Amino acid sequence: MTGISDSDLREWRRSRGWDVAELARQLRRAASDPVAAHDALVRMIRSWERGDHRPSERYELLYRKLGLIPPSDNDQPEAHAAGTASQEDSDPVRRRTLVELAGISAAAALLPAPSATRPPINTEPLALALTAQMTGAAPEPAQEPPGIAALTLSVTRARTLYQACRYSELITRLPRLLTQLDAACIALDGDDKLRAYALAADAHHLAAGILLKTGDHGLAHLATDRSMTAALASQDPLTVGTSARIVTHTLASSGHLPAAIATARNHSQRLDRQTGTHTPESLSVYGSVLLRGALAAARHDDRAAAHEMLAEAAGAAHRLGTDANLRGTAFGPVNAQMHQVNVAVTLGDAGTAIGLARQIDPAAITVTERKASLLIDVAQAFFQWGKYGQAYIALRAAEQTAPQELAARAPVRTLARNLAALAPPSLRRDAVHLADRIGAYT
Repeated sequence: MTGISDSDLREWRRSRGWDVAELARQLRRAASDPVAAHDALVRMIRSWERGDHRPSERYELLYRKLGLIPPSDNDQPEAHAAGTASQEDSDPVRRRTLVELAGISAAAALLPAPSATRPPINTEPLALALTAQMTGAAPEPAQEPPGIAALTLSVTRARTLYQACRYSELITRLPRLLTQLDAACIALDGDDKLRAYALAADAHHLAAGILLKTGDHGLAHLATDRSMTAALASQDPLTVGTSARIVTHTLASSGHLPAAIATARNHSQRLDRQTGTHTPESLSVYGSVLLRGALAAARHDDRAAAHEMLAEAAGAAHRLGTDANLRGTAFGPVNAQMHQVNVAVTLGDAGTAIGLARQIDPAAITVTERKASLLIDVAQAFFQWGKYGQAYIALRAAEQTAPQELAARAPVRTLARNLAALAPPSLRRDAVHLADRIGAYT
């Protein structure tokens, strides 16, 4: 935090009449994403005020939101990756790489965009499908459920819609599919029954994923529980490991960060023991669980755990050798790199995040949802850095790539709203229009 000493932090807090515990509560309220748990944050604040450590850029931004430092375009954090800050505007190769990553040019980003606001993503159709069995409202099947081949095709199509960020269409299909899978798990027997449970685990995983994106954590927990219950019934270690990803994600999204880290660590270790010699599928599941754990550790501000899990996942990705999207994980070397960017952003290391993003080959990103997520991370990093023009370009690129991804995620809408408020006058109108299109003001 440039120019702000430990004594400044302490005196500013006292000027507000807050003790350390109250400041921790205020910082947590100001955060749009989960941060360190209350007790851990109290310890971190005391460390900052003693001068033992400096707040990361992530927490500097939260201090700014509370009024410690007025946001300024001139405030730029140190570059954590060598050459990141000094070369960003002067190196045409680096600049071109980022433009290719974004998929649009700076000039194209400033052209008029469609004026129609994106319709909100309505998750209500999922509520009845997820609660029907508990409430006795499940409809009696009019006919025998589809066979395993047809159900497999339907779940594959649902996964394709999810990874293409076609969430509105996915939500129209999922309720009927979940009902069919519930019926199949009851009606079938033998290997077909086990396969039906595995498909149900995957379909409920998708339901939980879209519910987490839209912030419906209550239903997401229910879908997550049903995914893991079905996975255990399938008796397939890889299906259980795949469901562990969504369990980790759901716990982290709800702020249960130590539990999320433990879940990822325990399930990855169990999978490693159970599979013995790894196959491409098991490497994909193993690595993707570790990546989820790394993100949870970063949210918990546990750098050591985050980087340890990233390193383990990178090793698995290297052994796999390609991003094959096995078991719907999109896991591979490029995916591991993209999670390194996300971890850096979460930890507040904006310069590192941009440096890592520039190393990624855009042509290697074949899953739309992953590409949009990377662009959002790039936008967040530039916003943390105070480079609002570049943040806008990246966010516009994400909108062009997957408009429903932006409209679905509340933290992205918050980012767009903050960008519109802080952007320079030459950019503000376009930034406001972008925020309005994705529903940031509703």
